[in-house]
Amino acid sequence: MLKQYLIVFLVSMVPLIELRGAIPYAIKMELPILPSYIIAIIGNMIPMPFIFFFARKVLEWGKDKPVIGKFFTFCLEKGHKGGEKLKEKAGKGLYWALFLFVGIPVPGTGAWTGTLAASILDMDFKKSVRAVVCGVVLAGVIMGLGTKIILIIGSLF
Repeated sequence: MLKQYLIVFLVSMVPLIELRGAIPYAIKMELPILPSYIIAIIGNMIPMPFIFFFARKVLEWGKDKPVIGKFFTFCLEKGHKGGEKLKEKAGKGLYWALFLFVGIPVPGTGAWTGTLAASILDMDFKKSVRAVVCGVVLAGVIMGLGTKIILIIGSLF
C-alpha cells in the first residue's frame, strides 16, 4: 500500500496530470480516500514555490536564446497579455478568479498553470498560495465525486 501512496504522491506532482489524475488512481486502487486526498494535495503543492519564484526567471533568461527564445518569449507575452485582461475583468476578485481557475478541473487549469499565471501577474505569494490550495482542494473533491459516480455507473452495466 505504501507503494501505491507513493504513486499517488508522484502523479500529483506531474504537470497537467496533477491531483486530477492522482485522485482517480487512488480510488481505482481502492486506497482509503482521506489519506490519499491529503497525500495528493501535498504532492500537488510541493512544486508551487519553485514555479512561482523561478519559472518566470527561467522564461526571461531563455527568451533571447537561439532554440528556445521564440517559445519562451511567446509564453511571457501570452501570460502578460492574458494576465492584464484577467486583472481588468476580475479587479479585486483576482484571487477568487485564480481559485476558480485552479479548482474547476478542466485540462490546462491546474496548480502548475495557476501558479505560473500568479507569478507572471506579480500576485502576492501568500494570497496566491491560499487561492491555489483552495482550488486544488475543490478540484480534488470534484474529481473524487466524479470518479465515484463513473465507477458506480460503470458497475451497473
